[in-house]
Amino acid sequence: MTQADYVIREPWEHISDQRRASTFGMWVFLASEVLFFGGLFMCFTYLRVLHPAAFAEASSHTNIWYGTINTGLLLTSSFTMVMAARLADLELRRLMALCLVATVALGLAFLVVKGFEYREDFDRHLVPGRDFAIPVAAAQLFFSLYWAITGLHAIHLTIGIVAVSRLAFLVERRELALPSPEFEITALYWHIVDIVWIFLYPLLYLGGRS
Repeated sequence: MTQADYVIREPWEHISDQRRASTFGMWVFLASEVLFFGGLFMCFTYLRVLHPAAFAEASSHTNIWYGTINTGLLLTSSFTMVMAARLADLELRRLMALCLVATVALGLAFLVVKGFEYREDFDRHLVPGRDFAIPVAAAQLFFSLYWAITGLHAIHLTIGIVAVSRLAFLVERRELALPSPEFEITALYWHIVDIVWIFLYPLLYLGGRS
């Protein structure tokens, strides 16, 4: 039995067919995620058009340093994830495992930085409510969306970290053959999480600083 035969699952007879089907299924799932986040982005854009001054004022209160650091972390993690998928195709197991571990570490670093940012937001009373710090009513709309979207993004990133950690664990134990399509579809999921943040960064952090 070849290594390709080892990873084939029913009803597929060829690894290439299984890979195409798995990739297509992930793209369908990612399309639903795009629609989900796209609706939130449209809501944000609509409210920003209605309240441009309030949204600019609220955006200026976000911590651009935390946002920029996290953008760099996620962009770097996309590179390490691409390298892991490519090294899996080349059957370079050790280097691929290192790239997976690096991807997980960068994702965890993002969550740690985001945790510091959230703590600062609490300390500065940037949580919508009675004690909200910005004396502009519509600014609470901005931070309501800020907390909702970044929280959902953090949940998606956590799922990605678990998925990549699982791959690294299975690779280290040699329980997952390198031709498996799991590497490619996990990489696709990771990239969509990164792409969402690329849109979030200018919306949340740069709007009040142009």
